[in-house]
Order: sequence, then C-alpha cells, then structure tokens
Amino acid sequence: MSVFARFPPRLQQAIGSRLGWTSLRTVQEIAGEAILDGKNAIVLAPTAGGKTEAAIFPALANLMEREPEGVGVLYIAPLKALLNNQEERLGTYAEMVGLRRFVWHGDVADNDKAKKEPTELLLTTPESLEVMLVSSRFPVGRIFKDLRLVVVDEVHAMAGTDRGAHLASVLERLAVLTTNDVQRVGLSATVGNPEYLLGWLTVSSGRDGVVVNPPRGPMKREIHVDLFDTT
Repeated sequence: MSVFARFPPRLQQAIGSRLGWTSLRTVQEIAGEAILDGKNAIVLAPTAGGKTEAAIFPALANLMEREPEGVGVLYIAPLKALLNNQEERLGTYAEMVGLRRFVWHGDVADNDKAKKEPTELLLTTPESLEVMLVSSRFPVGRIFKDLRLVVVDEVHAMAGTDRGAHLASVLERLAVLTTNDVQRVGLSATVGNPEYLLGWLTVSSGRDGVVVNPPRGPMKREIHVDLFDTT
C-alpha cells in the first residue's frame, strides 16, 4: 500500500484536486511511511525537493484522524523569514483539510497574537517558542498537553550550536507538558552526518528513528561551447 493510500480521503482529495498533484515524490513516500508508523526521522532532500510536504502531509493526516486538544503539530524554523515564506503554503495545506495554523514570532503584531490562542498547527522560532513558554498570557499546560509532533526545519543549521542547545532545552521543557512521546522530524539539505542529526534531535525519545535519504537520479549535464573569433 502506498503512503498516499494511508492518508484520510479528504487529504487525498485535496492533494489531487486542490494542488493538482498526480503522485508523491520518492522522499514523500518514504518519509510519510516512517512518520505514519510513528518513527522519528531526519528527512534529507535538496532545496525544493519536497521535504516540507514529506513531513506536513502525514502530520496533517494524524491530526485529521484524531483532532488534538490544543497544538498538535509544532513547526520550528531558525529564521523568521523562512517562517514567513512557509506561512501561506502551510496555511493552505492546513486549511484545505479543515485545520488551522497560527504563526508566532517577533514580527507578528501583539494585537494579532492576542486575537486567538495557537491552533492545531503552530509555526514559530526557537526563541519565540521560549517566550511563549514563560509568558503568563498563555496556559502552556493546556495548549501543549496534546502535542504530538515537532518538525524542525533546517535542522543542520541548529545541531551542535549554542542555538541548537537552546532549542534542545526548549523541546525538553515541552516534553514534560504533554502525555505523548513527542515525535520529532528534522528537515535538512543533504549532509554528511545525518545519523548525528537524528541522535541530537531525538535524544530523549523512546521512538525508533530513521534517516530518509532516497537515492537521486543522475543529474543532467549541459556542455556549452563558445567560439570566439581571434583573427
């Protein structure tokens, strides 16, 4: 059975009719299978290689099967600019299956933050997440009590750094707020140490882990010959 067939019918229909997709990419099939099976994962793919959808589609499938009480999926990116770029796309994916997304970072106006609590899919940065955890405005015990999955984009830029150590600390603080063994998925460009990234991201998790790094076909090469008249 393909991973697409394991998605709820509404998600299947949205991918086909709303997005116009006729198939999933290899990385999306392999990652989707691992995530639906409850595994932690590091997903490797080049830029525009489909790794965001490889994580988000099965994450949405999980939320559709059983709606969370509060935030169910947390998407963390190292840069506000990356969040801004992803906001519309991830918002579209959530909206097309009847779910909501909420963006929280320093550039979001306070009055917008105050309008509503974080929803099923929360997009934020490590620093903004910590602000949320220490803010008296948010009942974090209730908001995160059913947190199920954390997606860390550009995980290779975080692991082994001071900022990465801060993120790891914040994730451990989140882990004690929920009754779930929070599933962790890291998205990365091709790197030489994916097993290290997997261990760093999932150190306290009891779930099995896998590196998703599908083989890539041979790249097309073009040779250009320029002739110059030197006479």
